[in-house]
Amino acid sequence: MSEVGDVGRRPAAPGGKQPAATGGAAAHVEELDAVFAETVRRTGASVGALYLVSPDRQVLCLEALCGAPAEFAAPWVRVSAAAPAPVADAFREERIVWVGSQGEMAHSYPRTAIALPYALMLAAAPLTGVRRWGALLLMWPATRPPYMTGRERGHISARCRRLARLVEEAVEHGWSPACGDLPRVVPTGAGQRAESPAMAVADFAERLPGGSCALDLDGHFTYVSDGARELLGREAGQLLGTLPWQSLRWLDDPTYEDRYRAAVISREPVSFTACRPPDRWLDIHLYPDASGISVRIVPSGAQPPPSPAPRRPARTGDPAHAGRLYQLTHLAAALTEVVGVQDVIDLVADQIMPAFGAQGLVLSTAEAGRLRITGYRGYTPEAVERLDGLPLDTGLTPAGRALANGIPAFFSDPQEMRRIYPEAPQMSGKQAWAFLPLIISGRPVGICVLSYDRPHTFPAEERAVMTSLAGLVAQALDRARLYDTKHELAHGLQQALLPRTLPTISGLRVAARYLPATRGMDIGGDFYDVIRLGETAAAAVIGDVQGHNVAAAALMGQVRTGVHAHAALGTPPDEVLSRTNRLLIDLAPDLFTSCLYAHLDLAGGRATLASAGHPPPLVRIPGHGTRPVGIQPGPLLGIEPGADFPVTELPLTPGLMLAFYTDGLIESPGTDLDDSIDDLARHLARADDRDLDALVDTLLSATGMAGQRMDDIALLVLHCAAPG
Repeated sequence: MSEVGDVGRRPAAPGGKQPAATGGAAAHVEELDAVFAETVRRTGASVGALYLVSPDRQVLCLEALCGAPAEFAAPWVRVSAAAPAPVADAFREERIVWVGSQGEMAHSYPRTAIALPYALMLAAAPLTGVRRWGALLLMWPATRPPYMTGRERGHISARCRRLARLVEEAVEHGWSPACGDLPRVVPTGAGQRAESPAMAVADFAERLPGGSCALDLDGHFTYVSDGARELLGREAGQLLGTLPWQSLRWLDDPTYEDRYRAAVISREPVSFTACRPPDRWLDIHLYPDASGISVRIVPSGAQPPPSPAPRRPARTGDPAHAGRLYQLTHLAAALTEVVGVQDVIDLVADQIMPAFGAQGLVLSTAEAGRLRITGYRGYTPEAVERLDGLPLDTGLTPAGRALANGIPAFFSDPQEMRRIYPEAPQMSGKQAWAFLPLIISGRPVGICVLSYDRPHTFPAEERAVMTSLAGLVAQALDRARLYDTKHELAHGLQQALLPRTLPTISGLRVAARYLPATRGMDIGGDFYDVIRLGETAAAAVIGDVQGHNVAAAALMGQVRTGVHAHAALGTPPDEVLSRTNRLLIDLAPDLFTSCLYAHLDLAGGRATLASAGHPPPLVRIPGHGTRPVGIQPGPLLGIEPGADFPVTELPLTPGLMLAFYTDGLIESPGTDLDDSIDDLARHLARADDRDLDALVDTLLSATGMAGQRMDDIALLVLHCAAPG
């Protein structure tokens, strides 16, 4: 184990993060790294990744990486715990996920297949101890058998349990895993070469025809033979320690970088042909293993083209490396998940703009024959005001023409733009533009304009990627506009059905809140109301129609109207529910409704309550604690025509507080309802009643219902004071 211990104490590779621990915790993190590296080596995996869950348990963060550079992992450093990905499934479902081929990957995990388009196999296994800590990802070359034996599964499960224990020990000693930009890179210890006479190695390489060189797993030159220097056209000092696509500009192409990535990840030999300007064609062969890549370079046997190969045009900004292209494929996948128009704008501005090195963005939609700007970055408000609302057939900018013919337009400098659109450069002050029409099935949705503060050449591959991405932006924007329209409609309907304000009644303070389910249309069947019945009397009602959709909201409006009409006549609580029950049976809506109704006689100091299958209200009496009211409920409304609704009376004393709520506030999977009601009563007992609105917020926050909600919530709080 001494070798493993030494591996765990090596520093992270350049670009990787260091362990965020000191003292005793640091030793535990080092042991964790050592066992992680040993696990990767003993399973025969070529690449290993250790994911740990974030404190809020929403994201899996790549903590440590073996067998590949940290930069490779940039697109998947953070994986949502709910994502359709192997590590997320392993974490959520606490099982080993095996993917035996690229075809199986594309079928089961298409987004992961985009990020790893190589011939490989992988397994993801949960790290479970006293709780779930994360997941281990292992990858093998496609040369291994396409199945996993029971013994292998047992071995991986045992290693994951040990890793989980080490994580727990490190956390107990003060270590806190952090989601950094890049993971900590841990060498596996495999493939380390025993020292041998340097001259013998050099003589061997020099005797081979062509050229020989070596790269580490990060892609840097570590050795270059004389033959390689001659073929590559660079001295050793200009190559050693550099990346090929940095020191050899003619290799600055994502195709070549992708071949290198394929070799590192698949651990299989890769070959390609490249042209060293002006016309020297070279065959380059990569032979990878766990220690690095051996490279053989020989003159190509193919005849060169009749004319010299053109040099790549000069670029401004960073080249579009393969890593950026893979990030863009992730952006494409992210575009399928955005919800509203603002989400689309933020994604394009925060991620797509930097990917292309752009400094400006204008996203416009086609509305009533005009281009309406829905979002922008990098422009002054004055420039946006001039550009907003231009007609679709405008000749002022290329936007209208690009949208009309569906063909993207690229302008590398102001002179190129000025030849066709003389006024456009002055309007924005930008120096280069890409006009990307957003088209769906021949229907124009809008246009996305990326702009640059300096002249910018658009290579063919960059234009192709931009054009493809524009199609995905168009689909995302169209879906987002539809979602926003539905959301606004639902919100308007819900607000129209609920009371806009609650009445002011002497001796009674009231506060209420409605929160829709966070999944769906932001609309539902929960309702509340306070009805003034005179100077010293009022009625309070809360109800819950089954479901949270438009049908539930429509029925809720009918129930609330029926209750309000009967209450205004001074009808006793049991009769209010009986008449509303008959109304629902006549309507036959196929939806059931719970309801709690209370008549409050503030002058007489008495409350009369009746319930139709609704959770009991809570009462807080100064000096006597907080508890559920012992009310006997009748059946749900809309079921039994002749149902009775027993009445419960309660004395109203100064300082008494009543809390009415719907089941969305107390129901959660695996929790007993009585326990949830008791918890709510404890929170109410401790809440400060000086500000009822703040008290309502406190109750929602304390019960954990201020964030994600599977059901609607209505909460109504009433506080009695001396009549005044």
